Amino acid sequence: MSNYIKFTLLAAVSMILWSGCSKFLDTQPQGEYTEDNYPYPAGGGPFDSYLFGAYNELRSYNIHVDGFVNAFSIRSDDADKGSTASDGGADVISMDNFPVLPSSGRANALWTGHFGLINKCNTAISFIDSVGESVGTEELRLQGIAEMRFLRGYAYFNLVRLFGRVPKMDKKIENVSSPVNIPQSTAAEIYTFIEEDLKYAIQYLPPSWDAKFNGRVTKGAANGILAKVYLQQHKWQQAYDAANLVRNSGQYDLSVDYNKIFSEEGENTKESVFEIQATASPAVTQANGIQYASLQGVRGSNNWNLGWGWNTPSESLEAAYEAGDPRKARTILYSSTSTVKNKSIFGEDMPIYPTDVPNPRYNHKVLSSPNLRNTISRGSWWMNVRILRYADVVLMFAEAANELGKSEEARTAVNEIRERARRGAAAGILPDITETDQASLRTRIRQERRVELGMEHDRFFDLVRWGTAQTALHAAGKTNFQNSRDVLLPIPQTQIDLSKNLLTQNPGY
Repeated sequence: MSNYIKFTLLAAVSMILWSGCSKFLDTQPQGEYTEDNYPYPAGGGPFDSYLFGAYNELRSYNIHVDGFVNAFSIRSDDADKGSTASDGGADVISMDNFPVLPSSGRANALWTGHFGLINKCNTAISFIDSVGESVGTEELRLQGIAEMRFLRGYAYFNLVRLFGRVPKMDKKIENVSSPVNIPQSTAAEIYTFIEEDLKYAIQYLPPSWDAKFNGRVTKGAANGILAKVYLQQHKWQQAYDAANLVRNSGQYDLSVDYNKIFSEEGENTKESVFEIQATASPAVTQANGIQYASLQGVRGSNNWNLGWGWNTPSESLEAAYEAGDPRKARTILYSSTSTVKNKSIFGEDMPIYPTDVPNPRYNHKVLSSPNLRNTISRGSWWMNVRILRYADVVLMFAEAANELGKSEEARTAVNEIRERARRGAAAGILPDITETDQASLRTRIRQERRVELGMEHDRFFDLVRWGTAQTALHAAGKTNFQNSRDVLLPIPQTQIDLSKNLLTQNPGY
């Protein structure tokens, strides 16, 4: 990856994909595949042009950038909005301090972005069904549908956690960006739909792909997301079983050093279960990438003008680490002060707070290589987004095992995570946990999830499913949070209006 040119599933052009053209690209992204040299049938399939249009949506600004960072991270006690007090206006500040209003542009963008992805999945499924046996093999047809049902299930998992009751759209809709004429299903109905999609995906997805198809979803990704779906519903045995299938698949392990996971070198390693692909070059700095890292980049001057400076680690997260935990330094990027010179993971001197940068802490996990910043751009659009890491699966297994009374299995799994974290650290750092009773072990597992997965999108939903959101958020200073209202975002008023009040608002708004 020295020249950082990667094949990306995500470079397909939507106009081509949805006009029925059977060719993959009409342009050549960064010197890679063209219409003529795309590798089908040697490893690809006749449906890939349709499938890649859905994969492409994963990099959408409305799915995994602005609203995602706000709703999945800034709402939690791990992160603050960052930047300057007024930056982003009331719409962003409400994500940090609550309540989010029904007029929120970011809530509406998350709604339309995810339903746009769902409609592309349904379009691809409809096409594959329509051609029947006339195109491709039965194996390729089932596999293509499985990929789309995984992405559809993942999109609905985000929607049900964000909004609760949402419309169930299982068929292609023509010429609309959102399903305004479909009533809402209950959260329970949506969870059943998600489980059905992911179980189908598990049945027909491969365990792995050739490296040129990095980012295409696998059986392990489907089992991992399904484990998370079960965990959110407290279905402990099902979560245990799904996570255990990933653990026993032989595809993943904890061999990758924690410091390496979040770098360009750490992309698509044994740690990666589901990872959104992005790439860039000096000639194409943004078109094949994602703005995720740029949104969170250090907001400073000159060489440290890397982004918006949003989603900064909170004092609450900073205080959560045990003494000497090496994961803290890889998660929290400290600005220098007038008396203390701090450095980045790459050995760079950090700018001074508050004279050079407006925040004392930034997200270290999204800091890109200075070599690439100097040769491509400071925006870091090439950084992949880790949606599901193997460590997350191990910790889900541990949590489910503990709730099922399997304390020894739970403790062993947590200690696997701690062993990786302390590699190379001084003796006595992060010793194995020894708790045996369920309540104490539950506390330790929850703590380990927080520090292992800090700034990685799950903390808010963990707090909600544990029933501790209000206590934790109030302790972190987010005292406007009300459990009776803020566990869900409001249904966007724009969507209620478009539906002519067929959609109804969530409680408390």
